[in-house]
Amino acid sequence: MIRPGLCSVTFRGLDVEAVVGHARAAGLECIEWAGDAHVPPGDAAAARRARELTEQAGLAVASYGSYLRFEGSEDNTRAEGDAVITTARELGAARIRVWAGRTGSADVPAAGRAQIFQRIQAFADRAAEHGIDVGLEFHGRTLTDEIGSTLHLLEEIDRATVLSYWQPHQGMAAAEALETLRQVLPRTSTIHVFSWWPTNERLPLSQRTELWQDVFATLAADGSDRDALLEFIPGDDPALLRREADTLRRLIAAGAEAAR
Repeated sequence: MIRPGLCSVTFRGLDVEAVVGHARAAGLECIEWAGDAHVPPGDAAAARRARELTEQAGLAVASYGSYLRFEGSEDNTRAEGDAVITTARELGAARIRVWAGRTGSADVPAAGRAQIFQRIQAFADRAAEHGIDVGLEFHGRTLTDEIGSTLHLLEEIDRATVLSYWQPHQGMAAAEALETLRQVLPRTSTIHVFSWWPTNERLPLSQRTELWQDVFATLAADGSDRDALLEFIPGDDPALLRREADTLRRLIAAGAEAAR
């Protein structure tokens, strides 16, 4: 099953209640709550409120979208990680999204890479004690900025509870983007859905129908349960969410049909 949802960071300027209301009105099923906007690390009250409002609306908490990057001193990194885990527990999130540093893979020396993957391992082990998985953001200017480095990092971390998010890299042609998904597919938990082209222009999702229908056909053929979360919409306009959610559901359905 592919579950359509929303990243709350899509509406960074709205409060939690408004985000929940828009997601519900659009017929979405789950929300990834942003750690830099709606549910800050260490804010247990904000996490509980987000969880309560989400569940009262008949929606699920998909994940906790943290901005943990595993850089800085060992003590600070551990403290930040523990705050994120505690907050995710209050939120009722089964998954925490994290970032593999803030430097592109080609520019990180071996010692720096080893430090990051070892810290992710340790964080994942602590999260797993609470039944929480970890998802690596698939993004430029990190160790997951290209597919080879991403796959290598997952092998280095070597934890069944650590999977990857996926999204089409900025400026990447559809066929090339789809190939990155195919390569990481067995280790992918969550899809961030948006339509940027050719660089960071935010287009309606329907303008990259060919890419996304192929993405959802690939996911459907694999058969695993995953979340497909709308992350960016044109102009960050809440009035467009229902249209984008309708498009997302159509693309998921079309992909499932194509995979039969």
